[in-house]
This record gives sequence, structure tokens and C-alpha cells, in this order.
Amino acid sequence: MAQKIKLSTIAETLGVSTATVSLALRDSPLVAVATREKIKEQARALGYIYNRRAASLRTSRSGIIGVIVHDIMNPFYAEILKAIESELDRSRHTFILANHYDSVEKQRNFIETMLQLGGDGMIMSPAIGTPSEDLELAEVNGMPAILVARTIENSNLPAFRGDDTYGISLATNHLISLGHKVIAMVGGTDQTSTGRDRYQGYVNALRKANIEVLPELRIPGPRTRQSGFEAAVHFLSLPHKPTAAVCWNDLVAIGLMNGIARAGLTVGVDISVTGYDDLEEASIATPALTTVWNGQSEVGRLAARALLDRLAGSHDPDGLHLIKPEMRIRQSSGPMKPRKS
Repeated sequence: MAQKIKLSTIAETLGVSTATVSLALRDSPLVAVATREKIKEQARALGYIYNRRAASLRTSRSGIIGVIVHDIMNPFYAEILKAIESELDRSRHTFILANHYDSVEKQRNFIETMLQLGGDGMIMSPAIGTPSEDLELAEVNGMPAILVARTIENSNLPAFRGDDTYGISLATNHLISLGHKVIAMVGGTDQTSTGRDRYQGYVNALRKANIEVLPELRIPGPRTRQSGFEAAVHFLSLPHKPTAAVCWNDLVAIGLMNGIARAGLTVGVDISVTGYDDLEEASIATPALTTVWNGQSEVGRLAARALLDRLAGSHDPDGLHLIKPEMRIRQSSGPMKPRKS
């Protein structure tokens, strides 16, 4: 049977203390980067594998972070998660991922599971209807939580997301600058902070331009490509005949564009469409989608960094931290062209 490699073995071959080896394998900043890498390289050469579970029993840290979002299949969350993973990798943390699909019960079960597993902390995009008590459940049991993309009322936990009100106002103002006055808002729900804030940005831009806000020009609900596609029939049948649509996200916008094209109209010429989030597929859609970059990668990176800082004993102030969105103008928006009766 092969001899078990111990920390002391690695320490002896390099002429350092066992404590230094232990700290280096946990990526402690107390050990110089060059020394850390040298120790890791020697550990690999000797066949040593760092036992995270055993270490957690000694340090009371598991190195495990819980991450729960609405739906990982949504590219918006996938981009956030990619940034979270990259940041956690640097500190040798791993994460357990779950979808809640806006089920508060499913989310609560995940929080309880993470507490049972001894998770160090959580990053979450809270489900619709999440009570602040559920977040406090994690906090009071020593598992700090950070919110991404969504916030909830009566909670002052650190939260990172794009400035949705400002972002949608950018898209709406862009369409107004092209001469559009009858602009529909397609998608979203008032049940989330995201939906409320994006609709408010649309309303703010119209009012600032002295354009009447017509409730019938709002088509709530759609959040996916399929629902955006299905909303095209409703959009094209609106009696006010909108010449443009501000969509709740890129998925809805791409679905709506497909539905408009299916009806024989040309997006960017007959009807202008804007999305939101600037997903990777936005620039290769047909036509290329005018949208708003919402800082998903920054949201994920900052949220992970904030959690790691809290675990280290220091952190940014609690409350909301907004990323400033940026406009991405492409071919799906153009000058206003009156709709034929």
C-alpha cells in the first residue's frame, strides 16, 4: 500500500514549516504567492490531495458556497454564475448550485440543506415572495448571504444588480430619439423588484418626453423566447399600433422579433425592438439586437468578492450596490415608420 503523504512530508522537502504548507494549500494571503505556488507544485508532485472536509473540521470552514437562482438555463443567470465561479476558484472555494423556479419552499429547503452541510455562505437571486425571515435564517446561523439580480423588501443584505430603472430608460430614450412615440413594453412582472424597476424606467422616459403612458401598451408576463414569440400576436393587434417595443430582456426581444418576422414585417425597418442584458446571442441575432448591457459578469464577480470579504471578517456596506448599464445600438432599431392600418 502506498504511503500516505502528510503535510510534514511536503514541509520537510521544501524546508518550510507544516503551518506554512497548510496555509499555502488553503490559499492564505499570509503566504507569499510564489511560495504558495511552489508548495502546491511540490504537493502535486508527491501525490498529495488536499482534504477539504478534514480541514473544515479543524477550521470550521467547509469551503463550500451555496448558490441558488431562478433558472440556470436562462443565459442571464449563466453569465452571473460564470463570474461567481471564476472568483470563487481563486480562493479555492467550490459551490453547490440549485434552481428555485420561484418556489419559496424549494429555496427554503436549499437554505436548510446548506446549513446542515455547514456551508460557509450563500449567493442567491431570491424567489418571488421570499420573506426576509428566510434570509435571516441563514444569517443568524452564521451563514452570510449576498443577493444578486433581485432584492426583497425589508432586507438590508448586500445586493448586487444592474440599475434596471436607468437601463430601461436608456432603451426607451433611444427609441424616442428615433422618432417613436407609440412604444410598447413587453414582458416582466411586478412581482419582482426587477420587473417593477424596469417598468418604472420605461414610464420615466415617456413622461420626461411628454409622451402619454398608456397602460394598454404594456404586455406583462413574457420572460422567455417562446413567450416573447407568442406575445407578437398581441403586440401586432394592439389598437394603438405601436411602432416600437421595449422588451424586458433579450430572450423576450428575440422571440418577439421572430414573431414579427413571421407576420411578414421587418424588424428595424417596420418595427423597432430593443432587448435588455446584452446576452452573447444578442449580437448574432437576426437582425442584431439593440439592447442594454446590464453588467452580469460584474454582478457575479462583485457578489462573490463581497461574500469572501465577509467570510474574512470585512465587507462592503450592506444594502443595494448598482452597476451602471450601457446602451448597445445595433440593427433591430431604426427611425420611426408609421404602421399601416
